[in-house]
Amino acid sequence: MPELPEVETVRRGLMPVLEGARILKADIRRPDLRWPFPENMGARLTGARVNRLRRRSKYILADLDTGETLLIHLGMSGRMLIDQKSGPTGIDAFFHTLPTPAKHDHVVLDVDSGARITFNDARRFGAMDLLDTQQEGTHPLLAKIGPEPLSNAFDGPYLHASLKTRKTPIKSALLDQRIVAGLGNIYVCETLFRAGISPKTQAGQLTKHAAEGLVPIIRDVLTEAIAAGGSSLKDHRQTNGELGYFQHSFQVYGREGAPCTSPGCDATILRISQSGRSSFYCPSCQR
Repeated sequence: MPELPEVETVRRGLMPVLEGARILKADIRRPDLRWPFPENMGARLTGARVNRLRRRSKYILADLDTGETLLIHLGMSGRMLIDQKSGPTGIDAFFHTLPTPAKHDHVVLDVDSGARITFNDARRFGAMDLLDTQQEGTHPLLAKIGPEPLSNAFDGPYLHASLKTRKTPIKSALLDQRIVAGLGNIYVCETLFRAGISPKTQAGQLTKHAAEGLVPIIRDVLTEAIAAGGSSLKDHRQTNGELGYFQHSFQVYGREGAPCTSPGCDATILRISQSGRSSFYCPSCQR
């Protein structure tokens, strides 16, 4: 499932063509994805202008001038792809120059910036919803999400206070979206390696120094991943269809049996299962 860097990469790719644009046509090509689409979704989107494009955790939020917000979740295989044709600028000519939607193109938005934004999702684990912008904080998918890791609200004292009473492994604690938004398996594994902390360490047993020290490392890992366009392991694509390439910088994730990259370390990367997910770590460098 796409994590924060992948979703942020998609949001940034959409901004030039979608933020400030008016939706000329919203073609909803099936009744549902993971859940049913909201009633009259196509009609509610058609004619609306996108005032602002945001991200909250792993969700993209498009604030509309109608007072509603379009919530987009990419799921396991969802992609937001942009197609923009050059040539005549008239509306009729514009529609005729764009390709016919493919089998898994479930939502197609034609906008007055001259672009077509297509939500393609082969596995249909993604989701879209329309919510009252003013009531965003009460939406079931957003209500209990913790602070954004790149925001000022996420700092050392906050993280230490959030972890000190936890009796779960630090790996599980950092995956808890109520503690910090948007972190997933890949970036928690990479963060704990850089911090020298075993994924098996109990969160509440971390010293204040260690807990607070995780904050800048988390930010560094996420910032580097965003700059690399995210990680493409199976399905993630940027809005132009290109792969992300942060996977080439993995130090532990997916590297079971490979040598540790730390200078002077002769250990190999191990994989263990924690709460049904694989954790990758160096048994020598991470204590």
